[in-house]
Amino acid sequence: MTAADKITQRLLERYPEPKIALLFSNPLELLIAVILLAQCTDARVNAVTKDMFRKYRTAVDYAKADLATFEQEIRSTGFYRNKAKTVIACAGRLVDAYGGKVSETVDDLTTLPGVGRKTANMALGNAFGRQAVAVDTHVLRVANRLGLVDSKNADKVETALTAIVPGDLLTAFSNAMILHGRETCTARNPRCGNCVLNALCAWPEKAKRRA
Repeated sequence: MTAADKITQRLLERYPEPKIALLFSNPLELLIAVILLAQCTDARVNAVTKDMFRKYRTAVDYAKADLATFEQEIRSTGFYRNKAKTVIACAGRLVDAYGGKVSETVDDLTTLPGVGRKTANMALGNAFGRQAVAVDTHVLRVANRLGLVDSKNADKVETALTAIVPGDLLTAFSNAMILHGRETCTARNPRCGNCVLNALCAWPEKAKRRA
């Protein structure tokens, strides 16, 4: 069993059937929520989208949204002016190029304004049930600390993890890594003493950390 296999096994014992914290009922909602998540928290995005998803139900609804009104509706997520423009432009592209439907391919998704590989893979893995690694700041940090990768480039990390993590567990691994990064392997003051991956971790700094 490889190091990646052992880490995946331990993570999924700690986080059985891991789910992302964003609330959504279809691929479009998840796509919009992830765009709003930039420099924001899941809880804040969920609070905003609770009413927003009732008002805007299709890509056409977002594409035709009044910019000033939409800005105020998402204001509390931060950077609301840029986010509003991005969401409306993303929806417009969905309508013009894909008939308002969210595609199931990374190549198509990454043509949308505001959608990079992380967002595309988040949608594929969690809205479509596909196997994909979404490399956010948590996955990037934890994977490097564990010694699974040695790179700060998200695309390279995605490629590396996809090659070593069991193919049928990519999405579960990705979601579990995000949860682990938020709860235990935090950017500041990681709880190494309470970490289920401590014995498998290659991070030199772990010896200095306590529960």
